[in-house]
Amino acid sequence: MSKVIGYLRVSTIKQDTEKNKAQLLEYANRKKLGHVVFVQEIITGTKNWRKRKLGETLEAMGKGDILLAPELSRIGRSSLQIHQIVEYCRQSKIELHLVKQNMIIKPGKKDMATKTMLAMFALFAELERDLISERTKEALQVKKEQGIILGRPKGNGKSKLDIHREEIRGLIAIGVPQTKIAAKYHTTPVNLHRYIQRYSLTTSREALK
Repeated sequence: MSKVIGYLRVSTIKQDTEKNKAQLLEYANRKKLGHVVFVQEIITGTKNWRKRKLGETLEAMGKGDILLAPELSRIGRSSLQIHQIVEYCRQSKIELHLVKQNMIIKPGKKDMATKTMLAMFALFAELERDLISERTKEALQVKKEQGIILGRPKGNGKSKLDIHREEIRGLIAIGVPQTKIAAKYHTTPVNLHRYIQRYSLTTSREALK
């Protein structure tokens, strides 16, 4: 019995696959393709497809199996990768269904119209990626010119020891060894020592007065 695999890829954890998943299910039901097994991953489409779950999935598929994808850009973000994936499907006798483009690429079918459409879609996918990258760079440049500081703020940042700072100061003042203090607050002696130096926690009993 043929396998039907729905491939869903997003670049970041913030992106949601549920909408695309619903689209693939609706498509499969309409085409009466049967049960769909979904393969999902969070990874950039520019990464070599053979090193993604997509590569593992295709290797496990064979003649007569069907791969569903929301659109061409979800399987790859460069013309070269897209052509490699399509050619792999053709040679492995795997049907590739692109829902958004309403295109079915069947094994052995390599007519001029299909080749032209694939080239156009692949080019648009790559162009879209480049445009997004360019817009991102321009937006960052505008923020920089406006004086907005980019990246993580400089400084020591917060420490899990902050809420215990006065207790640590007191323990040091009465002579408790730093190794025991570190164990009490679930940190390392080295980290505790750095924390003491950073905030100049006194070892004087005067601090308790």
